[in-house]
Amino acid sequence: MPEPDQMTKYLLGILFALLIVACNPKKSQSGIKMTNCIALEFVLENEATADSLKEFLKEIPMELYGWKNHLVLFGDLADTAGVGRVMAQSGLSVKTKQYIQPLYIYDKSSNCSDTSLQKPWKNYLLTANLVEDTILQKEYVAYHNTQFEEWPEVAEGFCNADFLQLLVYRNGRQLLLVISIPADKTLDELNPKTVENNPRMDEWNQIMANYQEGIEGTSAGEVWVFLEPVK
Repeated sequence: MPEPDQMTKYLLGILFALLIVACNPKKSQSGIKMTNCIALEFVLENEATADSLKEFLKEIPMELYGWKNHLVLFGDLADTAGVGRVMAQSGLSVKTKQYIQPLYIYDKSSNCSDTSLQKPWKNYLLTANLVEDTILQKEYVAYHNTQFEEWPEVAEGFCNADFLQLLVYRNGRQLLLVISIPADKTLDELNPKTVENNPRMDEWNQIMANYQEGIEGTSAGEVWVFLEPVK
């Protein structure tokens, strides 16, 4: 791994690239425009070093999530400015991944008959891998590219559950799922409504399961894992 001063240059290079290719984030009274947000994932050697890095990352004004030796910052691109400095200060060996443009965007304000967006909202972050077969990976992406036209029941399920937004990011084989819901609700409460009187949604979920598997560190049969908010 690079020395701390090299790490700083490395991360600043990542952030400069993000400034070029990502959308300009905008904030309003309703909060962050989620489709303009990015995520940075930090994979540490073990959970102990991840705990150490948490304390450094807490000073970054972004949402921080964690699972085992994985930490994820999610939020406004403009708020990533101090990440390189913080990483240099930590002196930790870390692998960094970036999630910039979602491969799939569901947005209640444009995909539902009820376009009202209740505020405030909260985010759930989950991650999984695509299977190694590259042909199957392309099929997965193709399904999402045509989902609104060929599988409209999926978005209808999200609307029925009052999901405000759902984003799927990809970095290599790894997927990052962001589900945004009203802050006074829980995902356990709303998610069952996506399949309520909606057999096509059940069918969609069964098909998607053929393309997904757990990331390193998951248990046998475990696929999607929740990245828990770090307070």
